[in-house]
Amino acid sequence: MTAAGHGNLPAALTHFVGRQQEIAEIRRLLCTRRLVTLTGMGGVGKTRLALEVSAAARESFPDGVWLVDLAPVSGPSAVTDRTSSALRVPDLGALPVLDRLAGYLAGRRALLVLDNCEHLIDACAELATTLLAAAPELRILATSRHILDVQGEQVFALAPLPEAEAVELLLDRATAVRPDFGVDEADRPGLSRLCADLDGLPLAIELAASRLRTLSIGQLTERLENRFALLTCASRTAPVHHRTLRGVIDWSHELCTPAERLLWDRLTVFAGGFSLEAAEGICSGDDITDAEVLDLLDRLVAQSVVLTCDVDGLPRYRLLSTIREYGRERLRESGEQDELRRRHRDFFLALAHRWDQSWYGPGQSEKLARLRAEHANLLAALDYDGDPRSRFALAASLCWHWCAGGFLSEGRRQFERAFAASREPSPERARALLVAAWVAQTQGDLATADGWLDEADALGESLGDTWVRIKASGMRGVSAHYRGQFEEGIRRYENALSAATALGDEHEATSWRLALVSVQAYAGDPRATETGERVVAVSEASGERWGRALTLMALGHDAWARGDRERTEALVRAALESMRGFDDHAMVATMLGLLAWATAEGGTHERAAQLLGAADALWRDAGSSISAFGPQMAEQHARCERAVIDALGEAAYTKAFAEGSAHDTPGRAVDFALTAESDGDTETGESTPPVPVKPGHQPRAADDQRPGTFRFGDVVYCTASLEVYRSGERLHLTTTELKLWREFAASPGRVLTREVLLERVWDSAWAGDTHVVDVQVMRLRTKIGRERIETVRGFGYKLRG
Repeated sequence: MTAAGHGNLPAALTHFVGRQQEIAEIRRLLCTRRLVTLTGMGGVGKTRLALEVSAAARESFPDGVWLVDLAPVSGPSAVTDRTSSALRVPDLGALPVLDRLAGYLAGRRALLVLDNCEHLIDACAELATTLLAAAPELRILATSRHILDVQGEQVFALAPLPEAEAVELLLDRATAVRPDFGVDEADRPGLSRLCADLDGLPLAIELAASRLRTLSIGQLTERLENRFALLTCASRTAPVHHRTLRGVIDWSHELCTPAERLLWDRLTVFAGGFSLEAAEGICSGDDITDAEVLDLLDRLVAQSVVLTCDVDGLPRYRLLSTIREYGRERLRESGEQDELRRRHRDFFLALAHRWDQSWYGPGQSEKLARLRAEHANLLAALDYDGDPRSRFALAASLCWHWCAGGFLSEGRRQFERAFAASREPSPERARALLVAAWVAQTQGDLATADGWLDEADALGESLGDTWVRIKASGMRGVSAHYRGQFEEGIRRYENALSAATALGDEHEATSWRLALVSVQAYAGDPRATETGERVVAVSEASGERWGRALTLMALGHDAWARGDRERTEALVRAALESMRGFDDHAMVATMLGLLAWATAEGGTHERAAQLLGAADALWRDAGSSISAFGPQMAEQHARCERAVIDALGEAAYTKAFAEGSAHDTPGRAVDFALTAESDGDTETGESTPPVPVKPGHQPRAADDQRPGTFRFGDVVYCTASLEVYRSGERLHLTTTELKLWREFAASPGRVLTREVLLERVWDSAWAGDTHVVDVQVMRLRTKIGRERIETVRGFGYKLRG
C-alpha cells in the first residue's frame, strides 16, 4: 500500500469560489455510492468541482486520488491505457491492460477521477464496471456531459452558479487580471445582469473577466449579443475546447448525432421554456418524426444540452441562453427559421383558441397556469412578422390570459402594438377590438374602450358580421354598468344573451349570464338571487370556478346592499375559495374590498384595514382601481376607509394597511383572507348559536325545484348562497365548518375518512394531525344535529341522508 496523500491531482492555480453545498453532498455520496457521475453542460464547472471534491477527500483514500484526463483521448481503445498510465501501473507481464489495472486496484482504497467521459461513453462504462467489480474499496468520480448509464451509478446534475456565487467568481477573476478593479453598490445590478446573461456558467464568467482588462461592466454586457466572438482569450494551458465559449459548445454539438443536432437547432425557436407537447407539435417533420421527438429530447437532456425544470407544477424543458444562441445561429444558416417561427405561432394560436372556447368548464386554473408558463412563447408568437390576421386572432384568444391570468397591462400593450402594425379590416381585427375593449374596461379606461367598440361595430357592419355587432352592443352594456347606468347595462346584457342563445353560441351566452347576474346584484334587482343561484348550480355541475366566484361575489354585494353582513362575509369567503389558483388581480381585489366593508361593519377595524391594504396592492399591480367598476363602488370603498380611519386613528390604520399590502399577489391575498378567518374560528373553541332567518330569507320547501337546494332531514342547504338552515333557522357556520359541511353534503351516505377530510378541508396544513378533524366535526354536529353526522368507528364520518 502507498502513503496517505498519494495521487496525481494538480495543484490549483486559482481560488475556488462557491459550491460548498455541492462539495459536501458529493463527498457524502462518495461514502455511500461507488460510482458518482457529475453531469452538466460544457463550461458549468464539472472538472473544477471534481478536483476540489477529490482534494478535500484525500484523507479518506490512503491509496491515492488519481485524475485521468480523457479529453485528449480520441479512441475507445486508448481509455484503459490512459488510465493505467495515470495510475502509474507497472507495465510488466503479458496480461491485457484492463486485467493488469483491475489486479492493481483490487486491494486498494483509492478514488479514481475519470474526467471528460462524454466522447468515450461506452469505453468508460466498460472500464468503470470492470474496475468496480474487481476492487471493492475503489470509488470512481466521473465527469461527463452524458451519464455512463451503468448499474449502481449515482448521477449528480450540476447546475449553473447561483447569482451571488456567480458575482463572487466574476469579482475574484476580474481582480486577478486587473488588481485595481473595484465595484460599489451602484455597480451590483450591472454585475448581476452580466452574470445572468452569462447563464451563471463559470467558464463564460472567467472568459468575461478577462475582458474586464479593457472593458467596463456596462460595455461588456452590451456586447454579449456576439458572445461567441467576445468570450475568448482563455489561458493557453487550458484544453483546446475550453479556450473559447464557442469551442465548448462546438465540442457538445459534435458529440450529438445529426438528428439530435437538428432538434437542438429547432428548439431554439422557443422563448424561455417549452413543454413536450410543444416540442412535438413544432419541431417534428422533415427528418424528425413526431414519435422521435421524445427520444431525441431525452438524449439531449442526458447530454446536458437541454435542462429540465418545473414551473407551477408543470414539467418543462429549457435551454440556457448560450446553448440557444448557438443553435439559433445554425437554424438561421439552415434556412428553416421562418418556417419554425410560423409553426410556433400556429401551435400557440391553436392552443389559445381551444382553451378560450372551452373556458367555461373544469380545469380553468390549470389552463391559466399553462398559459402563464408559456407567457414568453406567447409574446414571441405575437411578435412574429407574418399574417396580421393571425396576430389579431392570437391576441383575442388570449383574453382569459390577459384578464383572469394577471396580465392586463401586457394585454393592453399587445393590442395597441397589433392595431398600430396593421389597419387591415378583417373579422379577426374586429374580434381583437372587442377583447381589447374588455381589457380597457377592466382598467377603468372607458373612453378608450368606447372608441374600440365603435370601430368594432363599424367593422362588423361593413363585414356583415352579426356576431361582432351583438358582442359590441353587449360590451357597451359593460361600460354602462361601470358608469353606474344599471338599467342600460341590464337591457344590453339581456339582448346580448337572447341573441347569443338564438345563434346557439353557448360559450357567449354563458358570458352574458354572468354579466347579467352581476349588474342585477349591483342594481338591487330582485331577480339577482334567482339568476345567481341558477348560474352557480350550472357552474358547480360543470366544474367551472371563475364564473362561480364572480357570481358569489355579486350575490355577496346584493346581501351587503340589503344589510345582511353575515351572509356577505360567507359568500365572499366562498368566492375567494373558488379563486384559488387564479391570478385575477382585479377580481380578488374587488372581493377583498367587499370583505373589508363587511368586516368593518362588524367592528373588526384593524382586520378591515389589512384587507383594504391587500386590495390596494393588487389594484396597483393591475394598473387599475376600484373606481373601474363604477362610482357607487368607489364611494362605498371611500366610506369604508373613512370609517376605519376614524375607528383606529391615522397611525394604526397606516400600520395595518401596510401589513395587508405585503400580501401583494392574488394567491397570497386569498390565503391571508381565508387563513386568518379560519384561524379565528378555531382559536375561540366556541360554537356560534343559530342565527334567526331574516324576513325574505326563509328557505323554500324542499320540493320547490330551486337549483342547488338540498334537504337532509330538517337541514336545508343552498349551494348557491351557501346558506344552511335547520328547522327554519339559518345557521351561522364558521369558514372551517362550512368547508366541512360542503364535503359531507357532496357525498351523503359515503364514509369520509379523517385523512381525506384533513387533506380537502385543511389542504394538508395539519398533515398527520387528524385530531383537528374530530374537534371540528364535533362543533359542526352541535349546529346541525348530532344524529345528522354518523361516526364510523375506525374509519371516519358520514352524512345521513
